[in-house]
Amino acid sequence: MISNSNRHVIPSMLAPSPIDSAVSGSLQRAQGRAHVAFACPSGPAGERGTRLADLYQSGCAKIRLPRTRGERQAVLLNTAGGIAGGDRLDYSAAWGGGTQAVVTSQAAERVYRSLGDAGEVSNRLIVGDGAQACWLPQETIVFNGARLDRQLEADLSSSASLLAVEAVVLGRAAMGESVDCVSLRDRWRVRRDGRLVFADDTRLEGDARAILAGPATGAGARAFATILQASDDAQARIDEARAVLARCRSERLCCGASAWAGTGADAGGGVLVVRMLSADARVLRDAIMTFLQDWRGTDLPRVWHC
Repeated sequence: MISNSNRHVIPSMLAPSPIDSAVSGSLQRAQGRAHVAFACPSGPAGERGTRLADLYQSGCAKIRLPRTRGERQAVLLNTAGGIAGGDRLDYSAAWGGGTQAVVTSQAAERVYRSLGDAGEVSNRLIVGDGAQACWLPQETIVFNGARLDRQLEADLSSSASLLAVEAVVLGRAAMGESVDCVSLRDRWRVRRDGRLVFADDTRLEGDARAILAGPATGAGARAFATILQASDDAQARIDEARAVLARCRSERLCCGASAWAGTGADAGGGVLVVRMLSADARVLRDAIMTFLQDWRGTDLPRVWHC
């Protein structure tokens, strides 16, 4: 914010000049790709444990592997400092048979006002037999005028387990920000042994405040999240999920859970989905953390508490 007492302000700082799509297309764009893979080889004494099998990073996409005493963790970073129109990020993670690891992000991702093109984020997960995968990035903050096209593709083997979360915050209420112009597309596709078991699309185009004003969208929610559990016991844990949500629910948070079994003669596993809505991003984040910690029976990665 520029103070009224500052009389030495360059005019262009107060009101950016128009930039058409032809000019914006010539601006520098951030590109990044990162991949991490885990395996579970036998140790010298026959012990088996999750180990790093592969690591690749290029451009602004980076991965860090903190030392932990418990489960293995990989932390995603975007050194570009956020996502602008035309940026492209590709992340992928693979869990080999029998592995157990968490992939998270260093901080909340930010999506800034676009001058034309959408920022694109592609997340690809591959989970092998008996592996327990956790995809737990922190929330994405979407600013006014932002354009984001994001997709999550997950391929699970018959006995794999996946816990995934994605959360979106529309502006920062503490900074007095509102989002009355946005383009957000978020696409989930989860398959088990090639069979589609979960498909979900979220689309916000235009004035987010008006779109989310109805009772079905929290009567003015500006933060929302989806949590998915795909595993053999997912449907059987629906009562447990609702009990945890009962501890999270308040006048400032709408939430619910549903679950179903796999379909088809050869389909395995089930799916459980939790939805959360709130007008307060802090309330939503606290609820996500409470649910994930109770659901997993262990603390979240340290970056969630920074």
